[in-house]
Amino acid sequence: MKKTLIPDFAGKILIVGPSWVGDMVMAQSLFITLKERQPDCRIDVLAPAWTFSLLARMPEVAGTVAMPLAHGQFGLPERVRLGRKLRAEGYDRAIVLPNSWKSAIVPWIAKIPLRTGYIGECRWGLLNDVRRLDKTLLPMTVQRFVALGLPKNAPLPPAYPMPSIAVTRERQQAVADKFRLVLGGPILALCPGAEYGPAKRWPASRFAELARIKAGEGWQVWLFGSGKDRTIAEQINRETGGVCLDFTGRTSLAEAVDLMSLATAVVSNDSGLMHVASALNKPVIALYGSSDPGFTPPLNARAKVVSLHLPCAPCFKRTCPLYPAGHPEHARCLTGIRTERVLQMLDEARPG
Repeated sequence: MKKTLIPDFAGKILIVGPSWVGDMVMAQSLFITLKERQPDCRIDVLAPAWTFSLLARMPEVAGTVAMPLAHGQFGLPERVRLGRKLRAEGYDRAIVLPNSWKSAIVPWIAKIPLRTGYIGECRWGLLNDVRRLDKTLLPMTVQRFVALGLPKNAPLPPAYPMPSIAVTRERQQAVADKFRLVLGGPILALCPGAEYGPAKRWPASRFAELARIKAGEGWQVWLFGSGKDRTIAEQINRETGGVCLDFTGRTSLAEAVDLMSLATAVVSNDSGLMHVASALNKPVIALYGSSDPGFTPPLNARAKVVSLHLPCAPCFKRTCPLYPAGHPEHARCLTGIRTERVLQMLDEARPG
């Protein structure tokens, strides 16, 4: 059998990145690990164009390559064309973070000598540095990403550096000027949405109660989220008498990151914005319902996780599978988290 020649030094690395904000934040731990091991390497990331503003705030990333397809699209002709185009870039190594078969096509077409990834959807041939994922040794997403940047015989689980998103004062001032913000005093950022579904969302009424109390203490309260979170944000503002500044659906991802960098503390469901806040080194109170804080925790020593650890959780469902909406036990993993507990954790948090 012909042996694959693995270069001792991968000077130019292409990372096939994930398509979710939180996963991309966690992928920075891999980027940092690669730069620590090979300071002179160049890291380019192949990802959806909407992630570029996030990657621009990661100093380890030298370049970006736009994935021309939406998440879930197969688009074989487009992948083949992109792979052929990338042949001229002379990459020494590719690391494929998604586990899908289609995500490994571009590095193979690009003829990148070393192509690393987990077996995933039977990707023998497309990858030539194939790893078997042992979920007991690598229970966390960040560990799985970092392990792909290490030799096959490296001890597991690996140590992982914390993500750290860099926002300059110039960017902060620019976003403050755009939204005509009056800064001064503490700012509480609330992230009441969760793209995955309602089983990951603390009730809007609890966010509203929290906002009323902190606003009464002299805090500004800012609401963050995508356009899909406007309804929740509007409910929170109705219940608070309009004390919150609502940014949901009004910002780009870059602006949301820069605005959140101005916050004093953050309360968030398990979402991409929760991971952004963690990487900004903010005191984060992370609320977990149907998801597992052991799988995708906030990667920040100052973060605090709130989870009731009920026997039915984590179920990883989009909606509560046990009780219909309106039932008193519906989504108890979240409704059982009291506002008083979150307030206490906020009071214990220390701004940096």
